[in-house]
Parts: sequence; structure tokens; C-alpha cells
Amino acid sequence: MEIPEQFHVCETTGWLVNHRINSALPGYLMISSRSFTNDLSELSPEALGELGPLLAKAQKALGAVLGATRAYIGRYGHMPGYPIHFHIIPVYDWVEAQFWQDERYRLLQTFAEGPGETPTDGAEMTFFIWREFCERAEPPPIQGPSVTETIELLRKAMHC
Repeated sequence: MEIPEQFHVCETTGWLVNHRINSALPGYLMISSRSFTNDLSELSPEALGELGPLLAKAQKALGAVLGATRAYIGRYGHMPGYPIHFHIIPVYDWVEAQFWQDERYRLLQTFAEGPGETPTDGAEMTFFIWREFCERAEPPPIQGPSVTETIELLRKAMHC
């Protein structure tokens, strides 16, 4: 699948960093291999050497530029026809607040260890973000820069 240029953030010899096309959550990034494989062991040593620093650079930019309190980094799926890729999902305070307001996730608060604590379950938060910001025809309102503005900010911050 060809990623439209307006979603490109930066690229290296082995990787393309882009904003997820169908995400309304500003800063939801994808890092895709330029090699057409779905297996890390088939990547060149150079591409593998670029991956760690690139993931770190993306996480740092999401925090420093956009104020993400954390970033979830993962590899999901194994669909034929796609090269290996990683999701970098920013979690902002305002996203976490929406999560806790959702009836489906309030039960998780009962697992908090002390009064006023609300431990966020990463798997549930990821599912919430996918459902609300990637799959909904009308996603919830965002706070801060738009996706387009975010891409420009991240291009300047990451300049791979």
C-alpha cells in the first residue's frame, strides 16, 4: 500500500515514518520497513540498526512536541501484502480522561491500588484508541494541533 506523501513524517534508508492514515488521533505514527518482509530476521543489519533509534526519536518527539504522557509501541498483525511495521500510539491526558469517562472502562477503576488511583490498562487503552479515533465515522473531539499540523510539527522535530 502506497502511503500518500502528505502523511509522511520522515524516512531513513530502511524505514518510513508516517502518520496513520485513518487515525484522527494526532501523532499516531506507523514505522514501516522499506524491505518487503514481515520478519525482522530477514532485515539487513543496517535496517535493524536504524529501528531502535527511530522508535526512540518518535517517542521523544511525541512527548516533547505534543505532550504525550506515554507512547505505546507495538507490532500488530501479520497481513500478507504489508511489510513489517510498528504502531506508535501517543497517549495524552485528554485521551485518558475520555477513556475513564467511557462506561465500558469504568470497571477497571476497581483495580486501582489506592484511593484516587486509576491505573490505565495498556491493552484496553489501545483498543479504546483504535475504536474511537481510527474506526468511528465521527471520532471524539481532540485537543491541541490537528493531524495536519501535527505532521508538520513532527517533521521538524524528527528530521530523519
